[in-house]
Amino acid sequence: MLLIGDDWAEDHHDVEVQDDTGRKLAAARVPEGVEGIARLHELVAKHGGEDLEAAEVVVGIETDRGPWVQALIASGYQVYAVNPKQAARFKERYGTSGAKSDKGDAHALADMVRIDRAQLRPIAGDSEQAQAVKVVARAHQTLIWERTRAFQRLRSALREYFPAALNAYADLSLTSTDALELLIKAPTPQAGAKLTRAQITAVLARHRRRCRDAKAATVQSALREEHLGLPGPVTAAYAATVTAHARLMIALNEQIAELEGQVKAHFRAHPDAEIYLSMPGIGEITGGRVLAEFRDDPTRYASAKARKNYAGTSPITRASGKSRSVQARHVRNNRLADALQTQAFSTLNASRGAHRYYDKQRARDVGYNPALRQLGNRLVGILHGCLKSRTLYDEASAWSHHAYTPAA
Repeated sequence: MLLIGDDWAEDHHDVEVQDDTGRKLAAARVPEGVEGIARLHELVAKHGGEDLEAAEVVVGIETDRGPWVQALIASGYQVYAVNPKQAARFKERYGTSGAKSDKGDAHALADMVRIDRAQLRPIAGDSEQAQAVKVVARAHQTLIWERTRAFQRLRSALREYFPAALNAYADLSLTSTDALELLIKAPTPQAGAKLTRAQITAVLARHRRRCRDAKAATVQSALREEHLGLPGPVTAAYAATVTAHARLMIALNEQIAELEGQVKAHFRAHPDAEIYLSMPGIGEITGGRVLAEFRDDPTRYASAKARKNYAGTSPITRASGKSRSVQARHVRNNRLADALQTQAFSTLNASRGAHRYYDKQRARDVGYNPALRQLGNRLVGILHGCLKSRTLYDEASAWSHHAYTPAA
């Protein structure tokens, strides 16, 4: 068996090859791409001999995606994605000085897959459809987060010089494109007060707003209220800043809408989509996000408990001496946790069994968020069972152990 530590960078990889006794056989820096993979295969062939099987080559690397990783998997090697925090803790065995080098990192990764391989998670063989869903679902969510950050900066600037705009566009939502267009049209208090009802109505009509006349009247009235102002040059500077943020948010809105369609299309094309959509509280976007993070290799999770642990919905126990406490998991996949929280909240109105389970937790004096997290934990277990048995969600079966009574 050969053990390889691969410390990757943008344009090269530092690799170390060991045998199963820990003896260093080779160390090299290879370029990223086809040439680098070829040189890595040459090292394996040179030190592994003719009888070495591809599955007897074990690689440790601090990433689980990209063409390089896919090439390693396609070669038949066992590839382990090592969490950078795990690698940092492991390197403390060599010393506490904090010294770091790429060669040293490659050596540590080779040692990790040799010594602690049983504690690491191999990169699973997810389908191409699941990888596609992951790419678009993460990109879609990232753009939403970017829009939120842009909105916070926009709102902060408006509070400084144009608070009337916050009141005027509250009903429209300042993240909506029509409100942003009105703000660009009149980015100062003076320009806002001059907006006519016809101008406001025209923008609302272009975006198919209902009750346009009433909304236009409300916006116009709020923009014409008197507020404390700032000197002209300062107001103009703020107006330029707000206009830039507003234009950025309009572009983000367009791309978010485009990616939303891509998430739905890729998710619907996946064979597991029907099972996900049968679950209560899951639509195409939430389902796409949950599938993207859980992925679809059937061997990835040995049990429902393993899936719950990865989701971060199951609690952890801290016991030392006479002290024992049960706490929520804070180290987790935040994208998955966010999607599961959304599902759990939506399930309260979509499933009587889920609502009764939630009420049961609340009756035990469990807080709102912990009760919702416990509901999410239960839903993850149900999803695992459905995926394992290839069956759709059934309300009565899912909550049979929690006094579920079907509707008459």
